[in-house]
Amino acid sequence: MITIVALGDSTTAGTPAFKSPIEAPPNGSGNVESQYAHWLMKGHPDWQVLNRGVNGERSDHIRARFSRDAAQAAPDVVVIIAGVNDVYQGRTAASVERELEAMYAAAHAAKIAVVAGSIIPYNTATADQNTRIRAVNDWIREYVARHDASIVFCDTRAAVAAPGQPDRLVSSPDDLHPSPEGYKLMATALEPAIVTVLAKARSLR
Repeated sequence: MITIVALGDSTTAGTPAFKSPIEAPPNGSGNVESQYAHWLMKGHPDWQVLNRGVNGERSDHIRARFSRDAAQAAPDVVVIIAGVNDVYQGRTAASVERELEAMYAAAHAAKIAVVAGSIIPYNTATADQNTRIRAVNDWIREYVARHDASIVFCDTRAAVAAPGQPDRLVSSPDDLHPSPEGYKLMATALEPAIVTVLAKARSLR
């Protein structure tokens, strides 16, 4: 069994239709199809994907619980998607990048392979917010290109964006989060990235 931790905010938890097991112990509640973890496990019965998303959290909140919610599970892979709430609250791209870099480093130290996902769009974002999201996402892509083989980039933003409208979700019940179909699209993008990083991590052992 491959263990994968899905670490992040509302877009990992499955908001608005699902509450993660952290938010609604012990198993979560709501429409299970409204989380990318469900779709990954549906496609890979040999994968255990632990949903460790929490609605509303900034990247510093997520970093603070990295040890408890990611490292303690000793997963093969951690998927990290964070930063949208920082941007929403007016924080700088640089502050998000510092928190993400710390999480990537913590995973590396714990010998956990990383899929670094990009911040996904939301329909009410201002031009300034979209500029900061793009800056973080560009930094993530560049960080992955500069670092070792145990981290892979996944453009989750592109996966859920509306055709020809990269700053809008293709399908959203609240203009802020994906629909179940959107979460399925996230899983479709994440699946090959997870397969790739698993293979890379094995080659390093």
